[in-house]
Amino acid sequence: MNKVYPDAASALAGIVKDGQLLAVGGFGLCGIPEALIDALQATGVKDLTVISNNAGVDGFGLGKLLNTRQIKKMISSYVGENKEFERQYLAGELELEFTPQGTLAEKLRAGGAGIPAFFTKTGVGTIVAEGKETREFDGEVYVMERALAPDVALVKAWKADKSGNLIFRRTARNFNPAAAMAGKLTVVEVEEIAETGAFDPDSVHLPGIYVHRIVLNATPEKRIEKRTITEKSGA
Repeated sequence: MNKVYPDAASALAGIVKDGQLLAVGGFGLCGIPEALIDALQATGVKDLTVISNNAGVDGFGLGKLLNTRQIKKMISSYVGENKEFERQYLAGELELEFTPQGTLAEKLRAGGAGIPAFFTKTGVGTIVAEGKETREFDGEVYVMERALAPDVALVKAWKADKSGNLIFRRTARNFNPAAAMAGKLTVVEVEEIAETGAFDPDSVHLPGIYVHRIVLNATPEKRIEKRTITEKSGA
């Protein structure tokens, strides 16, 4: 089975549709699948519910899909770097399901593991728990959280072999493995593609069984959200 596609557009062909639940890896702009997001924008699909730690920044990453109004709802833990996100949300144009960061990671992990729900203390007594089942264990109250199993996951890794075994690079790993495991169909953007068998098995972070399509983006832009420079006297 050939998992390698010639470009991001062909990797998304036939699998993205209006109204889908998508997971997109990354933390801020670190480890986001830039080429796949651009290709998703170009498809014109709309009414998407997107699971991602945040929504990029204005005009980059998932911020591009906000500008084109292709996202109906975000399931996120942080959205503070995007003014268009703020504007749409406050205007009632965008739905938002705020989820604590650790809970978001666990919801994806549970989805990948086939676990439909789990209990956590995080969010008990706050708006996070409103409308959700709570239960007491050993004298402590826990809230039940449902797992997330997106229709499609868009993921960034550093290297893949042709069978889809993945190696992530440092903090760019972040939510990517959990998103990849949870997706019913997982598309991965990588900077290098090796022959099957080229990796030391101990170096593989995610086995290829979770990966359905691979696309090469050898020169990603790798922006940062905000550059802060401290001026030093005499420098």
